This record gives sequence, C-alpha cells and structure tokens, in this order.
Amino acid sequence: MSITTRAAVIESGGAPFTLSEVVLDDPGPHEAVVRLVAAGLCHTDLGVASGGLPFPLPGVLGHEGAGVVESVGSAVTGVAPGDHVVLSFTSCGECRNCHGGHPAYCATWLPMNLIGGRRADGTSTISRDGEPLGGHFFGQSSFAERALVDERSLVKVDPRVPLTSIAPLGCGVQTGVGAVWNVLKPTTGSAVVVLGAGAVGLSAVMAAALTPATTIIAVDRVAERLELAQELGATHVVDTGEVALGEAIAEITGGQGADGIVETTGSTAVLRQGVDALGARGTLVVVGAPPFGTEVSLDVNGLLGGKRIVGLTLGDSETQTFIPALVELVKAGRLPLDRLIATYAFADIDQAVQDMTSGKTIKPVLTF
Repeated sequence: MSITTRAAVIESGGAPFTLSEVVLDDPGPHEAVVRLVAAGLCHTDLGVASGGLPFPLPGVLGHEGAGVVESVGSAVTGVAPGDHVVLSFTSCGECRNCHGGHPAYCATWLPMNLIGGRRADGTSTISRDGEPLGGHFFGQSSFAERALVDERSLVKVDPRVPLTSIAPLGCGVQTGVGAVWNVLKPTTGSAVVVLGAGAVGLSAVMAAALTPATTIIAVDRVAERLELAQELGATHVVDTGEVALGEAIAEITGGQGADGIVETTGSTAVLRQGVDALGARGTLVVVGAPPFGTEVSLDVNGLLGGKRIVGLTLGDSETQTFIPALVELVKAGRLPLDRLIATYAFADIDQAVQDMTSGKTIKPVLTF
C-alpha cells in the first residue's frame, strides 16, 4: 500500500523548498520505509536545489537522514521495524569497488545517488498527483516525514544515541573524517592542514585530533569558526584575510610544508595554494566540489617532490563499519558534533538554508 507523506519539494532550479503532500511508491524487496526524526542539510542539497546539477526537478532532496524503520521489503535482512538508522549513500554492491570495500566509488554512484532521481531500474520512488518526482536522492530523499530508502543506504545504529546528534554522519561528517583517517592516515608528528572550517572541515579537524598528528592547522576567514576549530583540536589557525596561506604554513611547519591537506572550499585558487604548500611526499585531498567542468593549473615541477593529489567522495567509507564507529565516538564525547549543529523544525527549512548560506549556522539539522 502506498504511503502519503509531507516532503520539502524543490519545484525548479533556484526555487525555495515548499512543503507538499507526496506519495511514496510501494517498497521494493530491497527497500525500507523510514520515519524521519532528523535530517542534516548539506551544501550538496543546496547545489542541486540551485539547478547546478542535472537532477530531475521538481524533486525531493535530503541525504543526511536519521530515523526509525517502520517497514521493510521482503529481501531486507540488515534492519527490522523499530531499528534506529542513519541514512547514507547507496551503491550497487556488485561492482569491483563495492566488493573491494570502496562503495563510494561504485560504478553506478552518480546516477544512483546524485543525478538520476530514480531507482536503478528507472522507476520512481516518489510521486505527486500521479506525476513522478525526482527522488531516490542518495537512495533516501530524506527531506520528508517518511522516506523510501534503499537497503544499502541504511546503517543500523545504537538506539541510545539521539538521532538529531548523529544525522550529519551520513555525508558531511563522514566525508571530513574519512579524508583524514582513510586517505591521509597521519603518522606520528605529522602536520595536517584543513582548508575551510565548515561542517566538513571541522569534522576533519576533530578527526585529526584523534590521530598522532602533532600539528593541526585550520584555515578560514571567519574568526568565530577559527576559534571553534581550536576548541575542537586545531593547534594553529590561519586567517587568510590577514596572512598569505603559503607563508603561514611554512612558518608553522618550520619550512617543511604540510604532510596532509584537506581542501573543503571548492575554490580552485585555494586548491592551488594548498598544493604549493605541501611538503615533500605530502598529500592533498580534494573534497570541495566546484561546478562541473572546473579546472585548476598546477606547477608540474613542484609535484616532482612526491606530492599527491587525491579526489574524494564521501570519505571513501564503508558505511556499515564506519558510521557505527563514529556513533560510538559521538556517544563517548570524543567526536563533539553537537558543537556544529543547530536544529530547526522541518517547516523552517528555508530559514535553515538562509542561516547555512550566511554562515550563521555550520550544520543545520531539521527535526520532525
């Protein structure tokens, strides 16, 4: 039987979110119906809502959902009704990268998560007045009171941890943490630089503080965010409104340069400065996504000192093991996500968007 629910619909690129009654399709064998308790708002949602990506609109976005399973399809084995779940990206489970533990690099990742708006078989998960809407966003479309969720987007979590406090784990936090733990893997005494102190960048700072890196440099232009970065584990901060990035990193590292850099801003100018600030055999992880087709120029001879530039999707995480571990750290107070989160009632989604765009709120979480 189909379920009617209330969702935040983007009618066309650049339009605000409007609350609207929608109908969820019947769950397939590998899907579940989840009652949302909380959903994080991420820059990727805003990028798609602005019309910057070829996602079919009108549509329902949202990809940092957290809630309670209401019903499951006939083939679902990992969760049962009543389970608490964090929703993350989906993947095919069959390709080489999925089998290798790298589902963020699934062969079908783009259409299944970001731009397809449909299930893999082309059918729609959400409709309104009999017309299909863009849905299946990251296998979830969680800007709704109920969501039809792909089995591989579901991660069962400890029910003792409030869902509002862990909703952002599905995308932003996992991305920042994974950049540090899964790619940079800082060794004893290394210097890690985080470019941009938004939700992803501050997650990377918290992650770096849980490694043997001894120098953790947060870079931004907003004084309050740099203060927060220090409270979350940064040993140094750089305000690029006042000092040149390269000079600051050279001074802090005693001329060695950075061992690892996480670039979250999506600015090609910042990316280039970051690559130049790497030390020998240093690695820069590209997390921030500028518009499709954006290019950056690099000093080729500068790369010959063993520098590496690595692109990253969703922290290169295997969600079923990674997210429950992050939940444990939140529960123990070792990953203080609450410092980033401000909550908003679902009906106030446009206010949350405004506060995120203006920089007033680092990570808005909608509550249902």
